Amino acid sequence: MSDVRPGRLKVYLGAAPGVGKTYRMLGEGRRRAARGADVVVGFVECHGRPNTEAMTEGLETVPRARCVYRGGVFEEMDLGAVLDRRPEVAIVDEFAHSNVPGDGRNPKRWQDIEELLAAGIDVVTALNIQHLESLNDVVEKITNVPQHEKVPDEQVRRAWQIELVDMPPEGLRRRMAHGNIYAPEKIDAALANYFRPGNLTALRQLALLWVADRVDEALQEYRTQHGIGRVWETRERVVVALTGGPEGDTLVRRAARIADRSAGGDLLAVHVARSDGLAGGVSAASLARQRRLVEDLGGSYHSVVGDDVATALVEFARAENATQLVLGTSRRGRLSRFLTGPGTGETVTELSGDIDVHRVTHERAGLGTLLPSRRRTLSTARLIAGPVAGLVLPLLLTVVLAQIRGALDLTSEALLFLLAVVAVACIGGVASAVIASVTASLLLNYWFVPPVGAFTLNDPDALLALAVFVVVAATVAGVVDRSLRLSRRSARATAEAETMSSLAGTIVRGEATIPALLERTRETFGMESVQLADEPPDTDGVTFVPAGRGACLVLRGRTLSSSERRVLAAFAAHVGSAVERARLAEAAAEVEPVKAADRMRTALLRAVGHDLRTPLAAGWAAVTSLRSRDVEFSAEDREELLATADESMAKLDRLVENLLDLSRLEAGVLPLNLRPTFLEEVLPTALADVHGVEVADTEEIPPVLADPPLLERVIANLAGNAARHTPPGRKVLVSASALAGRVELRVIDRGPGLPPSGRDRLFEPFQRLGDTDNTTGLGLGLALARGLTEAMNGTVTPEETPGGGLTMVVSLPFAGRSVDADKSEPVHGW
Repeated sequence: MSDVRPGRLKVYLGAAPGVGKTYRMLGEGRRRAARGADVVVGFVECHGRPNTEAMTEGLETVPRARCVYRGGVFEEMDLGAVLDRRPEVAIVDEFAHSNVPGDGRNPKRWQDIEELLAAGIDVVTALNIQHLESLNDVVEKITNVPQHEKVPDEQVRRAWQIELVDMPPEGLRRRMAHGNIYAPEKIDAALANYFRPGNLTALRQLALLWVADRVDEALQEYRTQHGIGRVWETRERVVVALTGGPEGDTLVRRAARIADRSAGGDLLAVHVARSDGLAGGVSAASLARQRRLVEDLGGSYHSVVGDDVATALVEFARAENATQLVLGTSRRGRLSRFLTGPGTGETVTELSGDIDVHRVTHERAGLGTLLPSRRRTLSTARLIAGPVAGLVLPLLLTVVLAQIRGALDLTSEALLFLLAVVAVACIGGVASAVIASVTASLLLNYWFVPPVGAFTLNDPDALLALAVFVVVAATVAGVVDRSLRLSRRSARATAEAETMSSLAGTIVRGEATIPALLERTRETFGMESVQLADEPPDTDGVTFVPAGRGACLVLRGRTLSSSERRVLAAFAAHVGSAVERARLAEAAAEVEPVKAADRMRTALLRAVGHDLRTPLAAGWAAVTSLRSRDVEFSAEDREELLATADESMAKLDRLVENLLDLSRLEAGVLPLNLRPTFLEEVLPTALADVHGVEVADTEEIPPVLADPPLLERVIANLAGNAARHTPPGRKVLVSASALAGRVELRVIDRGPGLPPSGRDRLFEPFQRLGDTDNTTGLGLGLALARGLTEAMNGTVTPEETPGGGLTMVVSLPFAGRSVDADKSEPVHGW
């Protein structure tokens, strides 16, 4: 099997049911079959649509497997039959479908499709955007309908092709109104709820954006594989350079406005952590604030390492396929720009090529940096400017002093030449200082030391002056050079600290998954790729560093400096920690079921030890008394003892039945007989033993699909629990309503209520959260009520009662829906 080429997956993705995914999928199958491919239909759900059913004609269909679950018979894809048939292409509908528990190989259909792909079978499938894991909660917020069937995004992203099946909301609503999607009795409810124009527009935008991101990933991968460095303006991407200075907020907002001018534009903020250039005024607090601002505006923050700021910015922009780059005008003054040459902005503009560069003015422009600039010991500009100044500055000073000859004495003139030498030493270092000192001493000797116009090198004073010039110049230049070197080290340490701070922030924000850390490492060091391997590779041209036990980071790209390797070692340590945490989490996940079972066993023994013993002791005492021959009981006493024994045995029977039902639920073997059930059929029986209950009118409520005896027990348990918490003189209210294909039954009490923090534990078995009377049962009522309701494809959720108290909401589907109803509808789940 290892020699088999894996099959390729094609996904038809739609924003909502009814856009035509299944029709297009079957059309794909017919086209491939017409070209000679061996195509079979593994599973297709036509939902009674004639046009869709007509598309299956002429295609071989694998018979479905029949599954029995909780008293019902269902049809699923016969995975084994499809694998045995081994076609070239399999048509498998409903990618996110949940298989019937216990009867298939896998719980999810996407796992079945994985097996087909591993066997070398190409698969064509369909999916709605609402079932994607990453968008599941977003869709629920938009439609107010929970989505029970989900598929991981990664399973869809790895598809060979993803084709969006799009339709305007107005067209989809017309299809719905014409009866081309749902049965006539469902049309009005669907148009008024899930298929509202606003919902469909929002879902359509989600689908378009998700597919656009997938296309963008494919484009980036293609550009990387083919080494394409030119910008392809397929999508507006705006990169803003942040220095940590006060102008950052202005730049971010300006870049966000530029990105917002085009739909789908991206905003990326980047900070270069390095030892020179743009980050002279770095403030960690300002960077943190600007990062929050970027994320609030919907952008992403990035940090890269680079000594050459301009090159690092342009390389990052090209790697991200950016179309525009925003940076602030220089904060250096005119004199600083004159002495040190062009700044980062000018260099970025020259290197940008086809990337548009925006130079944004701000309130700090030209006012100088707030902190000393982190520059290399000597920049290229200063290496050139130093020797030139060493020759030109003494000559200029000679011309000026010659014009005012006689106004100053020789000492003052010597001091001015010495000042010029010191200035050159500060600009160009030791070599420039020596040039300036020799030039200055010769000019001073020739033009100002008697006899004027001749060199007097045999004079000891002249030789001493020359030596003093050289020593002073060399000393000053050495001090300046050492200061610059220390500044560079300090700046490098600061840059490394900033990089590690950024990494720490990533971990604190919960982005410390292994893929996220690897991507952060690749981005920070500007590498082509970063991977986690078990052992160092044998190939050349890669950098590797240990990352904990049995793992190492493998980086492909440029050669890293020693200081960058130190920072990389810290990144590797974090990756190693993440790997270790993943291993521990996996081990903990294996232990958790055992711990849960142990907690359940302990709670059961604790509860049984008290709650079963009490009725057993009462019944035993009553029977023992009746059997005693030492005491003569009257008829009334015998009747009372018999009633006590009967009540104790009935209580024992209920407790044991609850325990057995709970165990059957957990094992998935509780028998079900689902049929149309009216609430007025079950409410009287369910509430017969519960006192103080008021029932609202339920005559107009449509029937629900339920098992009547189980529904009675659900209502009885909820009402009994509500009655225990309702104060004397108040009644429990039971009401019902119908909406969007479901009936909601509400059991409302006016008790003390429950804080939100306690609602997560409300349905745990063997606990009586908030009960004042801990002698009335095992605490199984609510746990059993939820389990039975979910077995009938319903839900039980707690809500706060307005004015105080707790409301339990039981939601069940209309009886008009079969259990194997349209899986594409928003409301469904096992």
